[in-house]
Amino acid sequence: MYKIGLSTCSAPVSEETFAGYRRAGLDVMEISDNIEGYARLNYGEVAALSEKYGVKIWSMHLPFGPFNLLDLSNPELAEHTVEYCAELIKKGAEIGVDKFIFHPSGEPIKDEERKLRMETAKRSLAASAEIAAKHGAVICVENLPRTCLGRNSEEIAELLSAHPALRACFDTNHLLGEEPLEFVRNIGDKIATIHVSDYDFINERHWLPGEGKIDWNAILAALREINYSGPWLYEIELNCTRNIVRDRAFTYGDFARNAKELFAGEKPTVFSRPKPNLGFWE
Repeated sequence: MYKIGLSTCSAPVSEETFAGYRRAGLDVMEISDNIEGYARLNYGEVAALSEKYGVKIWSMHLPFGPFNLLDLSNPELAEHTVEYCAELIKKGAEIGVDKFIFHPSGEPIKDEERKLRMETAKRSLAASAEIAAKHGAVICVENLPRTCLGRNSEEIAELLSAHPALRACFDTNHLLGEEPLEFVRNIGDKIATIHVSDYDFINERHWLPGEGKIDWNAILAALREINYSGPWLYEIELNCTRNIVRDRAFTYGDFARNAKELFAGEKPTVFSRPKPNLGFWE
């Protein structure tokens, strides 16, 4: 149904990682790293490994913090953040990456700050969209939880209105005040890529689909309705133990199996259980 992908949010971008993706049948990769990781990244080597193993670099997730250094919505940091990200966009585009994931803000954001932070983020995203366009790429704005900007489809639509080239990254486990299905239908064909993970509707969890409460058959149907054509791309750490008990860490093969089970309409295999007395911040 879709090519299967995985973020490198918990694994180094190395030959071992590319080989592991290939053995498991994962087709695409999203590079996701922090400031220090991107400073060390050898883009030429990444391009060569992508070619060698036949794993496409689908997207790059630009750093989303620390919030005292990088924040598109902070008037004191916005210009620096755009300039910093512009250099990563240039380097990524040179090896064929054409989708760059942005968090539109850090947090917490107070209600009285929200209008200013929204306007600042929109200016930052418009400027970044222009930079990306010069390199044949697009900016994908990710929906976020809690007090962050982009916490529902209404806010994502407002952020996307800053520039006609902006697109959305639909994170399935970030919506705390809106049903995921509603978000997909409201944003529609502006969704250019997704981050797949499950949760309990209490807080973001980044669990494997089947471990939470999302109706995955409904999500897949909605994505078909909007003609989504990107990959089924997981954003889950191999050792994710956020409010959950597992007997072992994930393997790359676990993601390939999970996707195939979901695509077949089957109940996905899980080997975990939530921790007792699950709370919002646990």
